[in-house]
Amino acid sequence: MRAKDLGFLLAFALALLPAAALELARAGIPLNLAAWFPLFFIFVVLPVIDALCGSDATNADAGQTVRLDGSVYFRALSVLALPVWLALLVYCTWQASHLPFDALGLLGWTMSAGILGGVLAITPAHELVHKSGAFERFCGGVLLSSVGYHGFKIEHVRGHHVHVATPLDSSSARLGESVYRFVPRALRDNVRNAWRLEARRLRQGGRSAWSPGNEMLCWTALWATMLIAFACWLGPFAALFAFFAGVGAAVSLEIINYIEHYGLSREQLAADRYERVTHLHSWNASQRVSNWLLFNLQRHSDHHEHARRRYQVLLHHDDSPQLPAGYATMFVLALVPPLWRHVMDPRARGAAGARGLPQAS
Repeated sequence: MRAKDLGFLLAFALALLPAAALELARAGIPLNLAAWFPLFFIFVVLPVIDALCGSDATNADAGQTVRLDGSVYFRALSVLALPVWLALLVYCTWQASHLPFDALGLLGWTMSAGILGGVLAITPAHELVHKSGAFERFCGGVLLSSVGYHGFKIEHVRGHHVHVATPLDSSSARLGESVYRFVPRALRDNVRNAWRLEARRLRQGGRSAWSPGNEMLCWTALWATMLIAFACWLGPFAALFAFFAGVGAAVSLEIINYIEHYGLSREQLAADRYERVTHLHSWNASQRVSNWLLFNLQRHSDHHEHARRRYQVLLHHDDSPQLPAGYATMFVLALVPPLWRHVMDPRARGAAGARGLPQAS
């Protein structure tokens, strides 16, 4: 194992941010201001760290790739995210139920939990649901259910990866489309697509869409059970907090989808056929630290060309469309559409994968 691969452990340091926020409150910072500290760290401090630590565009050689791909260490890290995130969700929900937050402080605490859910639940789940092993896929499903976005397990693999960079994909943003228009559409359509895809799978096997084998039914039941458990333990407010933290995680995921695919498209070869997905059809980012924190999610171009490839051996491609900064910086930029379009539209028009995707009206 390479020394730099220890950097992936830093992802779990983010789980300490809510506790750090409360320590700041104990040190004298107003509680309702300290509640926003995790967001401040992720969207202000992390971009500075990214800029100072630079990029890593190196790829493992053939021998290293074989060793890294078979390493138990990397598989354990992605599975470890499950107990870490569940413990953090319980911690944040407990504190939300017991601390005297005002409305603004509660908003900051909820948004912080949601963003951390995007990083510590959805990001490792994204890695796990692509794998062939039933245990890893199960862990991914539990992570996604914990934030109420379990349809991602189905739609992402059977929908997004099939239709990416085409008008058929709910998670590919059109050139000129704002994040505020994209995210509600993606949330609505991706949930609907997950139910439809699962119903189709069951009907093709001669079973009812409402049979116990429907994954969406099972994961929805697990999510409901989690919310009911919070309500029984800490009261209805706790269930509402966990629900809205999940909404925040789902929204953060779709903002990242917006960043990953904005304005890129595959060439249409026939009425129902597009060119093969390559590393030219997703945005790539090589920032060293944010790739450690996101399990190399920013090497998204290679992920779409080789969906089963494990995060530790994903490749950087110089000829992929390149983001000017890491996801934390681009997340903030996306929230300001005029600035986003000023920075990204020229890059999207010049990218090799920008052909043919209709502009947003």
